[in-house]
Amino acid sequence: MSEESAERAREMVDAVYRSDSRRVLATLIRLLGDFDLAEEALQDAFAAAVEQWPRDGVPTNPRAWLVSTGRFKAIDGMRRRARFDESLAGIAERLESDVPETAVWDDESVVDDRLRLIFTCCHPALPPDAQVALTLREVCGLTTEEIAHAFLTAAPTVAQRIVRAKSKIRDARIPYQVPTVADLPERLDAVLRVIYLVFNEGYSASSGESLTRRDLSGEAIRLGRLLMELLPEPEVGGLLALMLLHESRRTARTTPDGALVLLGDQDRSLWNRDQIAEGRALVQRALESRRFGPYTLQAAIAAVHAEAPTAAATDWAQIVGLYDVLRRADPSPVIELNRAAAVAMRDGPEAGLALIDGILARGDLADYHLAHSARADLCRRLRRTAEARASYERALELARQEPERRFLERRLDELRDGDR
Repeated sequence: MSEESAERAREMVDAVYRSDSRRVLATLIRLLGDFDLAEEALQDAFAAAVEQWPRDGVPTNPRAWLVSTGRFKAIDGMRRRARFDESLAGIAERLESDVPETAVWDDESVVDDRLRLIFTCCHPALPPDAQVALTLREVCGLTTEEIAHAFLTAAPTVAQRIVRAKSKIRDARIPYQVPTVADLPERLDAVLRVIYLVFNEGYSASSGESLTRRDLSGEAIRLGRLLMELLPEPEVGGLLALMLLHESRRTARTTPDGALVLLGDQDRSLWNRDQIAEGRALVQRALESRRFGPYTLQAAIAAVHAEAPTAAATDWAQIVGLYDVLRRADPSPVIELNRAAAVAMRDGPEAGLALIDGILARGDLADYHLAHSARADLCRRLRRTAEARASYERALELARQEPERRFLERRLDELRDGDR
């Protein structure tokens, strides 16, 4: 092989790693039944490709070659280690005989493998933080350090979560499979919840200097697209729509120096119209199915905001109506809070304030900074300055994200200036 051909082969290895490494890993996990063994086999397979493809040429089906090579290298490794642990010899025999060669790289099996991997990483037997970490590591291919950085967590802590999750899957014999039709709704909800948790941390970070983390919300959207491709259920489309519609506003949510810009004050010319169009189409399709759920309803609310050419033109009556449906489908204090804010826009600040005070009087959301911030804003609009100041101060005590803290401090300064 010429030097030019060898260089093309090396480039092909890199390209296949970027495009197919997670698919290959998912199939190796199915074949080998162990996350760590599969990850080692994946690296061995690509190392072999780097050595052999420039010399022998790129195989006709690179993914199949990698799966087969990884599997055989894992079996060979077990046979070598069997000299020190006899139990490994039996496992190697079983792995070699269990899977017919045609099932190794069959395209339909590979699709199933990716679904299996997502459902396994999001199994309800695992703690929520472990589900998120394992999904980002195994499905998205993020490193432990990248996950730790995204969630402002120490890398050893993330590594421990991943190790424990893998041990739990192995020790509890959690099946590596797509749920049955009967179990799918409950299990799918867990998967959607994990994806939305990842998105929310990227779209509105829970703490730190930055309001958003584009890489993390981007990974969540990529996961949503993958799940939509593999399992085109209406609520999957609803979640993807919700993420796209929120993401469309990213550029307008902060000033160039990082200050928070509220929805009503955003420059709508900065909104991403392609993402809005895709999100609206997905919402419409999900609603027409009559099998939608809370994510689709939230996406429908986001679509109403996206359709309004100005903040003043927003159809608040429609938004309140959608929140009424959402509250019945998925009751929660946060949904009540969001509905109260919409009622305040439709019926006036007093109506919204009465609803928020009712939520807080029950003890719900007492430690949720956005509830106190929303109350402060309505009191400010009603010129109840002392109450507004107290609620802003409480919100500031609870907020952990720097752009939000600066926004609250600015509101407090404005109230103090008004007193002079």
